[in-house]
Amino acid sequence: MTSRTRPRSARTRLAALATLAVVLLSGCATGAAAGPAAVAPNCVDAEVPFAELAIEQAPRETVGESTACLANAALPVVESDEQPTLPVTVTDAKGNEVTVEDASRILPLDISGSLAATVFGLGLGDRVVGRDGSTGFAEAAELPVVTHGGHNITAEAILALDPSVVITDTTLGPLDVLDQLRDAGIPVVLTTSERSLDTIDVLIEQVATALGVPERGELLAAQVDDELASTTAQIAAAVPADPDVRPRVLFLYVRGSANVYYLFGEESGADALIEAIGGVDIAGEIGWKGMRPVTAEALVAAQPDVVLLMTDGLESVGGVDGLLERVPALASTPAGEHRRFVDMADTEILSFGPRAPHIVEALARAVWAPTQSGPLP
Repeated sequence: MTSRTRPRSARTRLAALATLAVVLLSGCATGAAAGPAAVAPNCVDAEVPFAELAIEQAPRETVGESTACLANAALPVVESDEQPTLPVTVTDAKGNEVTVEDASRILPLDISGSLAATVFGLGLGDRVVGRDGSTGFAEAAELPVVTHGGHNITAEAILALDPSVVITDTTLGPLDVLDQLRDAGIPVVLTTSERSLDTIDVLIEQVATALGVPERGELLAAQVDDELASTTAQIAAAVPADPDVRPRVLFLYVRGSANVYYLFGEESGADALIEAIGGVDIAGEIGWKGMRPVTAEALVAAQPDVVLLMTDGLESVGGVDGLLERVPALASTPAGEHRRFVDMADTEILSFGPRAPHIVEALARAVWAPTQSGPLP
């Protein structure tokens, strides 16, 4: 995205998740529905630093499922007195030239909730007028939801909120709704649809530029980068260095109601997440690219020690027992034999935004110190 008032800074991009919609638009709603977002539960041993946890020294032999819990569910917000400098004209991620004249009523929408989290992280949350069904953090709980069935948008629901600007991507549909909004005179800025730990800075920059707060964007990106670097360094220092000891991990997306079972591989965003928590991303070893329906052959070849899942997805198949019954090939893997499944809230686990460092740490705790992880009873 380029701006006439401020050139876009150069940032490194890795090939990442083209869009979560490939899977999520397969007829399955995201975890957060139209109701208020739940406040994250208190977590077991949340006060214990990662370096002081009882790290499993043989994680490939660990038995039992665990749940990743965000010890700090609050969104990090930058401290800045910068106010939006508008109008600003940008060329968005799809090559559209868009002029934003008013950022008083912002509507950020995407299928992962990352855009809303970014706007709030920029300190502009009090200007947000609505949310998508994947925006599950408490600060946005009272905002009206404009998506239906998890990923559908309607012009009527959006126009009723009278937004001054819509920040979105291509993961929600139908896309002709965006044309209706443009026809109604609402600026629509399309950001990148790629979601990964490697593209957080890109997303922050695009949103900040469109809203006329480039300084806030730089501060937020630096803050997230520093926290993520610190978190991953702590994890790397605490867990066994030998790659043969580290657990072999897969990310499995499931929705029982839609009979959807997808394995997330290289360039899906899940690969970077697995590596960040100190696991071995085995999808890359078997040449699994992107997001594709899982096969028994792929699972047998992968032999995962740990399987990551979304909480609602696991519940949709009746928990671990139901998953093993529906995907019997899992039972012959180390993960199935040890019941080693790690779940995390749908609105958190692949929400690559300002909370990414906290999400990485929560997942690492659930993998490496399962007895010191999860919500309090």
